[in-house]
Amino acid sequence: MTRLCFAGVTGWTAPPIITALDQAEDLELVSGVSRSAAGREISAVTASSNDSMIYSSVSEAVAAGEVDVLLDFTSALAVMGNVRAAIDAGVHVVIGSSGLTASDYELLDRLARERSVGILAIGNFSIMAAILHRAAEMAARYVDSWEIIDYASAEKPDVPSGTSRELAERLAKVRRPAAPVAIHDLHGPVEARGAEVSGSRIHSIRLPSFVVSTEIVFASPGDRLTMRHDPGQTPDPYVPGVLAAVRAVAEAPGLRRGMDSILR
Repeated sequence: MTRLCFAGVTGWTAPPIITALDQAEDLELVSGVSRSAAGREISAVTASSNDSMIYSSVSEAVAAGEVDVLLDFTSALAVMGNVRAAIDAGVHVVIGSSGLTASDYELLDRLARERSVGILAIGNFSIMAAILHRAAEMAARYVDSWEIIDYASAEKPDVPSGTSRELAERLAKVRRPAAPVAIHDLHGPVEARGAEVSGSRIHSIRLPSFVVSTEIVFASPGDRLTMRHDPGQTPDPYVPGVLAAVRAVAEAPGLRRGMDSILR
């Protein structure tokens, strides 16, 4: 039985994940983390009958009882501290929060290896998003020009999204896109060209009705290819990926990124 602590247990993604955990025979939700619901039972603030306690911090939760895996769906401000607290306690981590940088991931990988802890950092748990990443890597081998458009809700404060950042960093391992006009040669505000992440330009759009959509446009003279992933308005498509990640995170020490790192 794998025992979980769920940080962000009262968040938007939590309800279908908690339902799936309640139904899983090999997974057990033993604690939650939420500052607004600390001191209450999970059953008091969710539709679950789980009577495990909610704590105000990951440190408190892992100190209160045996935990094998931390599942983090919190925020860009909280995720780094949560993950480090779990590593210090020898707890494996599945990261569903965005906001971490490449240097953050390098640090977490080193710390996790020192403690023989596994970390899976996944910008998007959708299987279709993983397919987009793999297809984009294939396209980047043959096309040397692309840009990424990152769509999310108007309230999402971190830019770009973890999904888009992860895509850019993965493509950089294939090659960096061509840049016909250098940033310092532009006329006008350079912000109009988006942010550079691992060589790719990412344009972050924040508007109502979006969840986290990712679009990448490849182009060559006279030819274009557009790939786009659009999730629905609920977190339901992420549930199978979350459960798969929780079951796979302890397989190897150190940090792995992306849903396709565990796809067979």
